[in-house]
Amino acid sequence: MKITKLFCRRLLVYYKNHVMFRNVTVRHASTGVNLFSNETVSNSMKKDIERYWKDKINLHKFDETDSTREKFYVLSMFPYPSGLLHMGHIRVYTISDAVARFYRMKGYNVLHPMGWDAFGLPAENAAIEKQIDPDKWTRENIEKMQNQLSLLNYAFDWDREICTCNPEYYKWTQELFLKLYEKGFVYQKEAFVNWDPVDETVLAEEQVDPNNCSWRSGAKVEKRLLNQWFIRTTPFAKSLFDGLKNPTLKQWGDIKKIQKNWIGECNGTSFELQLVTDIPNYPKTINVWTDIPEYIEYAKFVAIRSSSLLNRAEHCHNVDEEIKALDAKVLNPFNGEELPIFVTDKVSFQPFRDTYIGIPSASMDDYQFSETVGIEFQRHSVRSSEEQQSKRAEVLSKAQKWKIGGYLVSSRLQDWLISRQRYWGTPIPIIHCSNCGAQPVPRDQLPILLPKVKLLNKKSTLNEAKDWLNTSCPKCGDQALREMDTMDTFVDSSWYFLRYIDPKNTENMFSIDKVKKLFPVDLYIGGKEHAVLHLYYARFISHFLHSENLIPTQEPFKQLLVQGMVMGKTYQVQNTGKYLNANEVEKVGEQYVEKSTKELVNVTWEKMSKSKHNGVDPLELLNTHGIDTTRLLILADVAPTSTRNWSDDTIPGIINWQNRLWKTVKTFIDYRNNVTMEELGEIPTNSKFIDDDAYMFDSRNYFLKAVTFNIIYSQQLSVAISRMQGLTNSLRKVSQDCLRKSREFERALAVQIIMLAPLAPHFASELWAAFCSAKYHLINENEVKLNKNVMEQNWPEIDMEYNMEMKISINGICYKKMKIPRYKLEKLQIDAAFDLAVNEPSIQKRLKNRKIVDTKFFSRVGCDATMNILTKKCTESLAS
Repeated sequence: MKITKLFCRRLLVYYKNHVMFRNVTVRHASTGVNLFSNETVSNSMKKDIERYWKDKINLHKFDETDSTREKFYVLSMFPYPSGLLHMGHIRVYTISDAVARFYRMKGYNVLHPMGWDAFGLPAENAAIEKQIDPDKWTRENIEKMQNQLSLLNYAFDWDREICTCNPEYYKWTQELFLKLYEKGFVYQKEAFVNWDPVDETVLAEEQVDPNNCSWRSGAKVEKRLLNQWFIRTTPFAKSLFDGLKNPTLKQWGDIKKIQKNWIGECNGTSFELQLVTDIPNYPKTINVWTDIPEYIEYAKFVAIRSSSLLNRAEHCHNVDEEIKALDAKVLNPFNGEELPIFVTDKVSFQPFRDTYIGIPSASMDDYQFSETVGIEFQRHSVRSSEEQQSKRAEVLSKAQKWKIGGYLVSSRLQDWLISRQRYWGTPIPIIHCSNCGAQPVPRDQLPILLPKVKLLNKKSTLNEAKDWLNTSCPKCGDQALREMDTMDTFVDSSWYFLRYIDPKNTENMFSIDKVKKLFPVDLYIGGKEHAVLHLYYARFISHFLHSENLIPTQEPFKQLLVQGMVMGKTYQVQNTGKYLNANEVEKVGEQYVEKSTKELVNVTWEKMSKSKHNGVDPLELLNTHGIDTTRLLILADVAPTSTRNWSDDTIPGIINWQNRLWKTVKTFIDYRNNVTMEELGEIPTNSKFIDDDAYMFDSRNYFLKAVTFNIIYSQQLSVAISRMQGLTNSLRKVSQDCLRKSREFERALAVQIIMLAPLAPHFASELWAAFCSAKYHLINENEVKLNKNVMEQNWPEIDMEYNMEMKISINGICYKKMKIPRYKLEKLQIDAAFDLAVNEPSIQKRLKNRKIVDTKFFSRVGCDATMNILTKKCTESLAS
């Protein structure tokens, strides 16, 4: 926008008549030395600055007692305590810290907690290898990572810290298990399950990759028949699928598609059918799925895929070359009939299913198969649509009552297998009694503490804790045994975001009243590798707790920011596959070779790893460049959601930008500290000054609008940095007169430093203290607080006089952009916006011979607006 000279002249009059000159003295030097005597800011100076401001920029924590401010819950996925921060950690926590600081400056009461996902196999395997207690190993790692995080000075609410291996936490994971158990959502059954032969434990279906390998160890998965605990997630399948349409979900992008593909279209029902005949080493039930449950009473056979483990050759007899009959039957509970079981591939199995239920009355294929195997059946007339719906509802209701299924679900989705045959996890609160069967542990006995077990070999289970295992039945009092399996660690992480809200509660998982105020999470930040498992389980638990009226919403996370991996340049010998360090490689012409052998080397980008020699130690980066330069390096150039190919090429650009900011502030305060009030009051009236002053007004608003948009809406922090650099360029383009005497320059410089603060809080704090130390100020007191640190400033507002854009679209295609002052745009109603739109000649031309069907006016506060006119062709003109 180009501001008119008339407006600028009026602005000069305003300067002289209304602006109070400020006379403040705020010492800005962090060590008592005037750092701004230097033309550039060195790495050692940056570290001096960071040491000074370290304890001064994290004073504002979430205030439970404050009901005046709107809450904002920003959460980064809590880490596994491996003991060493890597660049992926730095990226996610720098993003969350920058966003948390931004929303605090926007006036929100921000909750930004941190904790540890501390149970699991890596700790146990490491403890076995080192022959130490996994609890000790875990807590030592937590302490190391806490120290590393403190070096980066993130503004976490550490007073809300949780750790999943603490009894104070897993007591409530056990409570969650009991809540599910009491409502019929937890059950135990024998099933063929995925067995990891390396880690010696069971894996859920979701933890096995398409190549049938373990997600963690990489070993080929085996199938074993075991009695296992499951959480019945399928009853919530339809709710979880439909929940992805919730309009409150923002920036989920392709995560919605990933979740939808995993859950699947809920167009059928599964049933757990009881085996009539007992076969050794065979499950007692068979799970089948059908998309016509209303015809289940007419089912005549069950088929099993030939390649399935359910195919027991020693218990089969041949029907023909392609069909075998299992020497067993299953009971159809809807009519009491016993159905034969065939092993064959001559039926159309549903995707992800190894079983099939045949209903010849409703399927020609099933009719033909029945004739082949000699099954007699009676044809039934096809029901009307109304009859089908009524019968379906009746069948589903019965199945749910009998706890054999009966919920709308896709053919692919299975219940959640949570049993793990390892030691380091949450004990399952169940006691097995020979008289009473499985009994839940009474709540007043929670937590069931994990006993001490000496890890002598690779497989360690609770079976070794004999004294702990032996107990009494809570129902009859006779001798009984505790459950030996522990829970999958995904159970621990399925609800941790709720415990952060009320971490010190000793009476309940959380206070319902507190959760009502703070839930759901407003922004959840983490890796895409958790887009299926963790996100699905967390959503399921939230849907369940909402159904129990314990939390206010079904969906736990409003907005997602799925950050990409940090990749390192990898050098691998072409013939042997050996990984090399960068210093072992040289470039010869267009090829890379190993220095010592001259063998060809392949150069690729891969996930950072010690074994691949492609990692960057974030602490070395920190030691060299300081906290804020490291933060800017990790945020710049590449959007948070994109994969980051790490390169040192970014470093000079960031350092140069910091030096330009430093010089700009130095020049400003040098002049303001060496001028009289009278000299400062002599406002130039030449055209150059007026143009530069208008340019500063325009730049301040343009870049402020862009930065705010890129933080809140597009989540492009890298673009926000680029826009901040654009404002720096604008500040350094104007004349010396503008730099020294323009109020708009001072306002733009203040905005520049304030916008930098969430991303580089220490450096911005020093710049701000220097800015405030200037002897005189033209900026209004209601815009900034010159006696406060930059972290205590309000995020700037776009000027009401600044021209915003209203984009006029027809059927989604933008044809015109109108400039409208912000104060008018924010008051603009849809009818007035429509009148403005249709009076534009270019829009009138486009609307000719079209009938207007609908209009939609969409506006973001402080940002641009869009008017979308929906039309269809007709013979009428716009005028008619």
